[in-house]
Amino acid sequence: MRILIATGIYPPDIGGPATYSKILYEELPKKGFDVQVLSFGAVRHLPKVIRHIVYSWKVYKQGGDADVIFAQDPVSVGLPAMLAARLLGKRFMVKIVGDYAWEQGTQRFGVKDSLDDFSRGYNAYPFFVRVLKRIEYLVARRTERVIVPSEYLAGIVSNWGIDRKKITVVYNAYEHQEMKESCEELRKELRLEGKVILTASRLVPWKGFGTLIELFPSVLKEVPDATLYIVGSGPEEDSLKKLIREHNLEAKVILLGQLPRAILLRYLKAADLFVLNTFYEGFSHHILEAMNVGTPVLTTRVGGNPELVTDEKEGFLVAYNDRGALTESIVGVLSGKLATESLIARAHEKASQFTTERMIKETIKIFS
Repeated sequence: MRILIATGIYPPDIGGPATYSKILYEELPKKGFDVQVLSFGAVRHLPKVIRHIVYSWKVYKQGGDADVIFAQDPVSVGLPAMLAARLLGKRFMVKIVGDYAWEQGTQRFGVKDSLDDFSRGYNAYPFFVRVLKRIEYLVARRTERVIVPSEYLAGIVSNWGIDRKKITVVYNAYEHQEMKESCEELRKELRLEGKVILTASRLVPWKGFGTLIELFPSVLKEVPDATLYIVGSGPEEDSLKKLIREHNLEAKVILLGQLPRAILLRYLKAADLFVLNTFYEGFSHHILEAMNVGTPVLTTRVGGNPELVTDEKEGFLVAYNDRGALTESIVGVLSGKLATESLIARAHEKASQFTTERMIKETIKIFS
C-alpha cells in the first residue's frame, strides 16, 4: 500500500505533526508500506495564496501514485489533500489534533468561548472564523476516517457534526530518548540552582503563562530559591516579558525560547516540577515526556490531560488559572509536603504504554 502523508510541518520543524509524520515515514516501510511525505514547508516561502495553489498542485501530482492520501490537519493541508483525493479518486484520511478555527478565533478575533462551547456553535462568530469552521467540517465530513489522539478530541470533532463511528482514537507515541546523566549532573551542566519549575509550550493566550508569572511572588514567599523556566516561542512573548518586568521577576522567571527536543528533555529531567497551566490540550507530548523522565507533573483538568494524568496518582490536576490551587500545589511539591515518589513511579509506568509499536499497529489497522 502506498501512503502520501500531507503535513504542515516536518523535521527539522518542531511540533507534534512533524514528529508523528517522521515516525510514520520511518516505521511504516518496515511493515511493507511505501510512504512519501509532502510538507507544506516546501511552499511556505511563497506568497500566501500562491503557496496554497502550488501545494494543492503538488498533492495532486504526487497523489496519483498513492493508494491513501493522509492529511495531518483539516485546513492548511487538509483542504488541498481532500480536493486532490476527490479528483484522483483516492482514499482520503485526516488526523485532527486541535481546532484551528478556535485557535485563530482566540488569537485574532476576540473569541472567548471554551473549545467545548465553540465546537458546538457557528453563527455567533466572525466571518473568517466561520469560514475556517466550515472548512474543518467539510474536510472531516468528506474523509473516510478521522484519526484523533484523545477521546476528548473525538468528542470535539463529533460536536462539529461528524459521525462518531468514523472517528478513531489512536494515542500518539512517545519517542524515548536515553539520558545517562543523573538529575544532579544535568543541573550542573545547565547551571541550575535551587528549586526548578519548568513549563513548556507555544506562547499563546490559552496556555496560562501569565497566571504562572503573576502568582510566582506568592511561591517565592514560601520557597525563596525557586526559579520558573518557560520554554517556547509565540505571539505572547512580548507581553510575558512585560509582565516579568512589572513584577520585578527578571532573576526568577526565565524565558528560554524555543529549544531543540534533546535540550528540552535535559531541562525536564533536571527540574523539580513540570507545570502546564493550560485552558485547552488535545494530547500533550510535554506531559508524557515529563512523566517518562521522572519529573512530577502539575497540570489542568482539561482536554486530554485527564487521559494521561489521574489526580494524585500520576500527577496533580487543578482547574485552569486557579491561582490558589496552583500556588498550593507548586509549594507543596517543592517543599516536600506533597509526596511524589510513588506518583513518579506510576507516571513512568503510564508513559511506557504509549509506544511507537502500538501506535503503528493501530494506524495500520485503519489503513487496511
